[in-house]
Amino acid sequence: MKIAFFSDCYLDLTGGITTSINAQKKELERRGHTVEIFSSAFPRSENERNQLKKQHVFPVPSCRVFGRGITPIARRPAIIEKWLLKNHPELHDFDIFYVHYEAGCSIAGMRLGKELGIPVVQVMHGREDMGETNIIPFGFRTFVARALNMFHSWYLPHRITIKPDDYLADSTAKAKMWTLMVNHANFADYVLTPSEHFKQKLAHYGVMNAIEVMPNGVSDDAFEPDLKPRTFKKGETFKIIWHSRVSSEKRIMPLLHALTEVDGDYRLDVFGSGGDYFRARRYVREHRLDVVFHGNAGFKSVYRKILDSHLDVLVSYNFDTFGMTLIEAESAGVPTLFVDPDMKEIVPEGGYVFAKNPSSSAMAAALNDIIENPDKIEEMSRVLLAHRDEVRVSRCVDKLEKIFESIKK
Repeated sequence: MKIAFFSDCYLDLTGGITTSINAQKKELERRGHTVEIFSSAFPRSENERNQLKKQHVFPVPSCRVFGRGITPIARRPAIIEKWLLKNHPELHDFDIFYVHYEAGCSIAGMRLGKELGIPVVQVMHGREDMGETNIIPFGFRTFVARALNMFHSWYLPHRITIKPDDYLADSTAKAKMWTLMVNHANFADYVLTPSEHFKQKLAHYGVMNAIEVMPNGVSDDAFEPDLKPRTFKKGETFKIIWHSRVSSEKRIMPLLHALTEVDGDYRLDVFGSGGDYFRARRYVREHRLDVVFHGNAGFKSVYRKILDSHLDVLVSYNFDTFGMTLIEAESAGVPTLFVDPDMKEIVPEGGYVFAKNPSSSAMAAALNDIIENPDKIEEMSRVLLAHRDEVRVSRCVDKLEKIFESIKK
């Protein structure tokens, strides 16, 4: 098959969507499929573009005014569509357009799929309502949500309008973002989402298409053979790892606050960057916490550190729909601490530490309990190793191939 990926979250970014796309692309190509990726990107030299071309990755026309350091923003969908038709005539012959976000490049892919008669599969990855709420300052949230909603409706029909309610759309800004997400999903021919709990939320707000749950997977190449269960002994330094965005929606600051209440030797290694990066580093210096910031790093470097850790952490709340962090840790046999009950769907029971609530004190209590009862690490690790094959990307792609075959043109 010939499969074209479209995503505004890929080039120049780290995170779950990027990791998921990379793993699926590699596995699909290993099976003989043709895969091309189109993504918004920061400006590239001709040499950089040529290097990406060899990997079948193509930056689409994107805004230059913002420079580096934030999310790259694609130009208007109409401009991208025109550019794609001119520079990539091979798209006429593709079997599937596989879309992974809801902004300019992704909208262009959806519209072009309809124009060319190519089935569009949309993956609904995340809670854009919570993303907008966490990223945009309080006084601007409604304005920004209205603007994004209006922009989206210029290109894709908005047949459903979500009103503020007492469930998830408890503000005008959140209702506008749910309106955007639901209408985006309804424009596709097929909708995928990584978790059952997010499927139910999308259906609640009016996604009419059938929604298939397809969990993300970890590249089979990353799996270390014959792993032994992780062990933790009294008196050892408790090694913890963070490899998510260093941002408010991922709640790095509450975790750092929790570390001030931890009794015992620990070390937290932080991989990634984001809006709270410098704030977090300043807090660590001021409170003399045993935390090391590594910035963005390649997956292999991060995975080696996961394998050397006792505990992984993902402490977002009412935000993540899946959490690649969780399955990357599972594939390594390393337990994870989380605070969101929705994440219990992702990790096998008995393989995680769950804080009683999202507070820093509850996280500190959970960490102190492990330090006092170190044998729990080995018990949880054994559970994860028994289930680790379930998170191989090859299993995910087995299902994906069947879906593509059933709807391809």
